[in-house]
Amino acid sequence: MVGRRIISLLKSRAAAAPSLPSKATTAEEGKTKSWGFKVVSGALLCLTGGVALSALDDLTIYHGCSSKAMEKASKNQAIIDAIGEPIARGPWYNASLAVAHKRHSVSCTFPVSGPQGTGIFQLKAVRNGEDSWFSFLRPRDWEILIMEALLHVPGNEEKQQTFRISVSDYPSPSACKLSTDCGCPQSESLEKK
Repeated sequence: MVGRRIISLLKSRAAAAPSLPSKATTAEEGKTKSWGFKVVSGALLCLTGGVALSALDDLTIYHGCSSKAMEKASKNQAIIDAIGEPIARGPWYNASLAVAHKRHSVSCTFPVSGPQGTGIFQLKAVRNGEDSWFSFLRPRDWEILIMEALLHVPGNEEKQQTFRISVSDYPSPSACKLSTDCGCPQSESLEKK
């Protein structure tokens, strides 16, 4: 009986001995899995941070351009006559924004409302200034090139009106009639003498 116990004890120790190296390999596998998890987590964190910074930059671009457009609209008597004062900018999530040329030009559309009606402002603008890593922290100076207001003034069935008002710092090219004193930017001739 004692012999059987000793044999059984030796067999159990022999069976346990090969399992010790497997526990060590399991620990090594756990370390590599942990390292891989850290790399993937870090990459996802960097990607999320990049997306968040891009969204923040787009939001500051929208705010700068729409503020400039609201400033122009508040000085335009045709827009004030159509939808009234004060003119309120709609929520940012109803706007559309397209940036190009390394974020130096923008096309923006956003809703507006006034006491007498609602509308949509559409604009194209360019940014003045240089690029830097932290340019999104500073306000940008945008110059609006083209701006249109599509306005809807509700009323009785017969009195509903829709207006398209062009807001520009320059008179239309047809108003210039090749005059040099109207303030229109003159196009350069292709031929140079």
